[in-house]
Amino acid sequence: MNIQEGISKVVSNQDLQKQEMSSVMFEILEGKATDAQIGAFLIALSMKGETVEEVIGAVEVMRELSAKVKTDLTHLVDTCGTGGSGIGIFNVSTASAFVASQCGAKVAKHGNRSATRSSGSADLLEQAGVPLTLKPTEVADCIKNIGLGFMFAPAHHSAMKHVVGPRKEIAQKSIFNVLGPLTNPASAKRQVMGVYDKKWMKPITNVLKELGSEHTMIVHSKDGLDEISIASPTLVVEMKDGDISEYTINPEDFNFITSSLNGLQVNSPEESLNLVKLGLADKHPEASSMISMAAGAALYVSEVSSSLEAGIRLANECVKDGGGIEKLNQLVEYSSKF
Repeated sequence: MNIQEGISKVVSNQDLQKQEMSSVMFEILEGKATDAQIGAFLIALSMKGETVEEVIGAVEVMRELSAKVKTDLTHLVDTCGTGGSGIGIFNVSTASAFVASQCGAKVAKHGNRSATRSSGSADLLEQAGVPLTLKPTEVADCIKNIGLGFMFAPAHHSAMKHVVGPRKEIAQKSIFNVLGPLTNPASAKRQVMGVYDKKWMKPITNVLKELGSEHTMIVHSKDGLDEISIASPTLVVEMKDGDISEYTINPEDFNFITSSLNGLQVNSPEESLNLVKLGLADKHPEASSMISMAAGAALYVSEVSSSLEAGIRLANECVKDGGGIEKLNQLVEYSSKF
């Protein structure tokens, strides 16, 4: 199936089979489709509603075309979310990676510059002094030796250059908002993934299950964050060893106080880094609580901790001891040697 046939079928409100979606994605990511065709396909697909089979077909193509980070480590975890919430708080999931790693998790952090807010994970890390253009072997070295490596999406998914223009021109969320977090170059089978819309929680869980993930938590808070929120209940869809469960968590479940998001919004990578450092140093209660909950989830899915509660407790202790700051400084120093 070529992209014109794909557009025609999707416009007719028909779902694509996995192989049909893969064919269209290959055409897009190999630069054989025009910007107009790509934009039309993405909008039509979004209006129809993406199916699990369509997402799997697209993910498999992106994974096949990516530059892999090869390690012999098991229990790798990623904390990459979709972004797109529009609320613009500091980079919680990236900050949580420092704490989770300091507590013993092996973190293969995947991320990019922001497309929808003032600071993406790559923007934050660049501001902190982490080089973004490490080779896959160098990222693997970081993960192996310090327990944390950052994979800058454009360095691993060069084929994505063909969709940058159309995505900016249509300025609408599309299937590509969720494909990034599903295409970890280190093949992490454990993941804490925040999503911007709860409609994605079950489909993404089923996609990850079909793709062989072992333990995942997909989260979306009722205040709209793609994070575990300090300001409202958070919805969770968890998949562990093939079994799927759904539940809601609250800050009080972990001895935190429900608080406002005021004071957590940032307007630049510099502001985000300042708030991350305050949170990691236990000098900003709300930021510290957000980081602890996110890191605790990563410790749970990576099996460093036996439960979510135990993971958050361990993460909170690490924050109080300043362990996250130590790991951030270690990542800056170790990655800079390359």
